[in-house]
Amino acid sequence: MENPVLVEVTRGNRVESRHRGMVVAVDGDGKVAFARGDVEAAVFPRSACKAMQALPLVEGGAADAYGFGDKELALACASHSGEPKHVALAAGMLAAAGQEASVLECGAHWSFDQPVLIGQARTLDRPTALHNNCSGKHAGFVCAACHGGVDPKGYVGYDHPVQAEIRAVMQHLTGTPLDRDDCGTDGCSIPTYAVPLKALAHGFARMATGTGLPPARARAARRLVDACMAEPFYVAGTRRACTRLMETAPGRIFAKTGAEGVFCAAVPEKGIAIALKCEDGATRAAEAMVAATLARFFDDDPAVADALMRQADHAMKNWNGLPVGDVRVTEALRG
Repeated sequence: MENPVLVEVTRGNRVESRHRGMVVAVDGDGKVAFARGDVEAAVFPRSACKAMQALPLVEGGAADAYGFGDKELALACASHSGEPKHVALAAGMLAAAGQEASVLECGAHWSFDQPVLIGQARTLDRPTALHNNCSGKHAGFVCAACHGGVDPKGYVGYDHPVQAEIRAVMQHLTGTPLDRDDCGTDGCSIPTYAVPLKALAHGFARMATGTGLPPARARAARRLVDACMAEPFYVAGTRRACTRLMETAPGRIFAKTGAEGVFCAAVPEKGIAIALKCEDGATRAAEAMVAATLARFFDDDPAVADALMRQADHAMKNWNGLPVGDVRVTEALRG
């Protein structure tokens, strides 16, 4: 099945680039509310599934034992920009478990956000693992291990108890068996699993609604979703798409990006969750796709719908600030 063109990029009066993709929105029972493209295809969710990966931190009691609030839980679900507040909070999470940055196994990198990177280059000799966009997630893994009496060393490995528990959580939420044949290695060195797009959306719909989940898991899942919506800066950062989307309708939208053009989102009040992938991995297209898809579920709130569509359809400017073209979603996402 050939996926439809969902986003076009223009220059002058011509279409310069086209992005194909697939997107699906489902409710807690798995009923499809909207779909385009091959939504049964398996995709690596990458960082889009971090809220699922954070469930053991809450379910196992570590979050409460270490006094974590919404900010810490949001950071545990984050792909942050490495801004000072992100770095300090990740360090604080580790300190609560009696650990230091040296325990992190995610690697170190400069911020992906250019203004933040410039600030880092002016003040740091080199970045540390705390600056890694996944440091909050990894701090959560370490805290879960320590609270559970498990040696955190090697926590990124497929066979480590932390990753085994995460694998079981994802299997339960998505209804998809996961093993080594479905496994790749993510940029931060943990296992990442290929999951059918529809099943991924269903997993997030269950997290947002609690449908079909045991009471304790439903409470933990909603606690994480609510924390992200309450503290969107700690999920991403200044000027970032996830933060901007959640700030568009505070407390009403959950959104989380993943590498290679993946995005997951939820509108808990509607009982709906979304998963999508831009086929060529383009972030600019995935961000337009998720904004337009979210807008569909705010037809009863034109101000929110319009604000989301302004994020889906937007002008591009060159370094002189001159308009040169547009990013726009196609009729496949509007209809």
